Amino acid sequence: MHKKIVTDSTSDLPQEFLKEHNIHVVPLNLTIDGESYIDQIEVSSEEVIHLIEDDADIKTSQPPIGKFIEMYDELGKDGSEIISIHMTSGLSGTYQTAYQASQMTDSKVTVIDSKSISYGLGFQLEHIVEWVNEGLSTEEIVEKVQHLQSNIKVYVVIGQLTQLIKGGRIGKAKGMIGNIMRLKPTGTLEDGRINLMSNPRTQKASLQFIKKDLVNFLENHSIKKIGIAHANALDFVEKAKQQFVNDEYSTDYELSFTTPVISTHTGQGAIGLTFLRS
Repeated sequence: MHKKIVTDSTSDLPQEFLKEHNIHVVPLNLTIDGESYIDQIEVSSEEVIHLIEDDADIKTSQPPIGKFIEMYDELGKDGSEIISIHMTSGLSGTYQTAYQASQMTDSKVTVIDSKSISYGLGFQLEHIVEWVNEGLSTEEIVEKVQHLQSNIKVYVVIGQLTQLIKGGRIGKAKGMIGNIMRLKPTGTLEDGRINLMSNPRTQKASLQFIKKDLVNFLENHSIKKIGIAHANALDFVEKAKQQFVNDEYSTDYELSFTTPVISTHTGQGAIGLTFLRS
């Protein structure tokens, strides 16, 4: 049976890749000073960064359930099976909404929680494309995705604490002290939720923390691929590449300016590093 792939707008994969492999995107939404915008369609990452700098009031929200039902109905009307994979349910209600929509359509839809964001979701999509092309069954693909998830590690270095304070993810007093001290809270995605584990004061120190923590994840594995996503932080990207894009780790990497939805939470100057172990 023919299979079609659906995702949301948080994978950080290039638009060309999504188009080339017929990956259908149901985008999230942003509300900027009371006006609603569709992620990456009506507002770009660069525009959101400028708006954050201007202290605009920005909130993010999952796609309406109707958008998923519409997409599933349309894609499944020729009898195709649908695999729908989304950003972690630990940070957004998108997966839950997609799952509810899958119960309200006549199309055959399998919804997967990627338990990740950015390239953590992107690398899963790249593999699903391969497995669909190889003719694997949906059950086999779901099983392989679950195994793949255990081989993906995402690190996040927050750019500005202002956005986390606004979103209520960090206390106001704690956040303001952090901003004054120019802290770079660094953490990892654990079971789909961000766990901030360290508060280094420099980009170099945050990369050192990641390097040290990565040892536990790698054990005796090697790194197959690295994903680097940033929120207007090319200087930071260069430092990260010097640390990790080399013969010791991996020379295979992907780079992107992260999606507006992600940069809304991380603030300008943030970076996300995704490691896929072999």
